[in-house]
Amino acid sequence: MDEETPRVALNPAAAALVRRLSETHGPLMFHQSGGCCDGSAPMCYPEGEFRTGGSDVLLGELDVEGLKRPVEFWMSRSQYEVWSHTRLLVDVVPGRGSGFSLEAPEGVRFLIRSRVIGA
Repeated sequence: MDEETPRVALNPAAAALVRRLSETHGPLMFHQSGGCCDGSAPMCYPEGEFRTGGSDVLLGELDVEGLKRPVEFWMSRSQYEVWSHTRLLVDVVPGRGSGFSLEAPEGVRFLIRSRVIGA
């Protein structure tokens, strides 16, 4: 993947939800682990609420129009190894996701769509 291609981005619906969640919760972050079920979905937290460390990779900072600072997107290193050849797009769809992610009470959930780079 070239330097110009972002590793992760938000589609317009996800960006609108991030703006709305930020109004209530302040600065935000995403983390995607490698667990089963909702554990492999992107989780949205207040910035700093999820502790990252050496087992995580910062995929990028998402610039969202209207927010004062970018939203970091982290992924567990083991998950990154599986998805390293893809570009990720964060989407939002109807349905209830994890109770830990901020969008859960909204009746929607974040979802990753991916595209293989170079294919």
